[in-house]
Amino acid sequence: MKTFDDIEVRRPELARSYLELLKAQPGRPIALFAPRRVGKTYFLDLDLAPAARAAGFTPVYADVWLHRAAPLGAINHALEEALDDATVPSSAVGKAAKTPVKKVGAVGAGIEFGEEPKRRALPNEPALRLDTLVARLAAAGRRPVLLMLDEAQALAESADGAGVMASLRAVLQKRKREVLAVFTGSSPDALAAMMAASGGPMYQFAQLLDFPVLGDDYLNLLAQHYSRVHKGKRLDLAALQAAFAHLGYKPALMKDLVKELSAEGSTDVEATLRRMARDTNNVRGWQALLAPLSLFDRHLLVLLAQRKPPIGQNTLKELARTEGKVPTVAKVRAALERLKRAGILSGAGGDYLIEDPLLVDYLLANGADRPP
Repeated sequence: MKTFDDIEVRRPELARSYLELLKAQPGRPIALFAPRRVGKTYFLDLDLAPAARAAGFTPVYADVWLHRAAPLGAINHALEEALDDATVPSSAVGKAAKTPVKKVGAVGAGIEFGEEPKRRALPNEPALRLDTLVARLAAAGRRPVLLMLDEAQALAESADGAGVMASLRAVLQKRKREVLAVFTGSSPDALAAMMAASGGPMYQFAQLLDFPVLGDDYLNLLAQHYSRVHKGKRLDLAALQAAFAHLGYKPALMKDLVKELSAEGSTDVEATLRRMARDTNNVRGWQALLAPLSLFDRHLLVLLAQRKPPIGQNTLKELARTEGKVPTVAKVRAALERLKRAGILSGAGGDYLIEDPLLVDYLLANGADRPP
């Protein structure tokens, strides 16, 4: 029986359009912006990778967050796995077929195989290893590589960010007939800064694009399945659209909302959304997240939830209630960076976003008091 968890939206046309754009500008990647949990990784895995295979590419997915301290290591690891798949047969027959015959005995006496063919070892230096892996993988598969780098802003966050980005750019330009690349990032400001820093290694290197969130097609699928489960009941599309926008267009959260509606047999989308913000499990998680923070940091989060500019004069006056005096801009900026490192915020300059929209609801309802 089909369930809500079986519902998925595939976007092959979007995948093919990205591939056509990449093929039209060899040596220049595209960088896709979108907040966390709106479906970027799902798209890379289930839409872009299959479209790339059909178009004659070897797709390779690398999560740069896998090894944030050494992102080239994460990329090389993904390339090595793909190279193993392309060169190391999985069956005994396949292994035998790729091993040169050393001696053939009399009829029925059997065959003795020699040692498996070996190439020189891969370089240890990460940048040289990246270059070699791309070349070997393209040659092994006899097709170009599509390198998909998820959370690519982590490249700039490593200790040698400039060196890492310079190495990556050099390889992508040198091997432009052997590899195309797609970057994705959940921090648009960080990804944009990588590409916009004049004189930096990635300056104007990639084409920056907004990754489109899911739309009514996804909501209609959820509503149709709800109606199949609950005969005679319908969910209002306008209410679903408003809830989806409130949840930051995050498909998994929206699916949770409709599943909760279904569990209750309710069609009241707004009431269920409010109830999710009071859910005991969610509240415990938020309390654990907020408890280590100072009262100043929590007060700043509440003001951000109220959509107040973090360094605005009125915001600083509000924060004075916690400090006893108007805090310095430097102190607020330091707090913003702490909240970003904690994974609660994203953004830069004057534009900051609390990542979890339901946490925003919780903060608006409960204020900055230390959670129990």
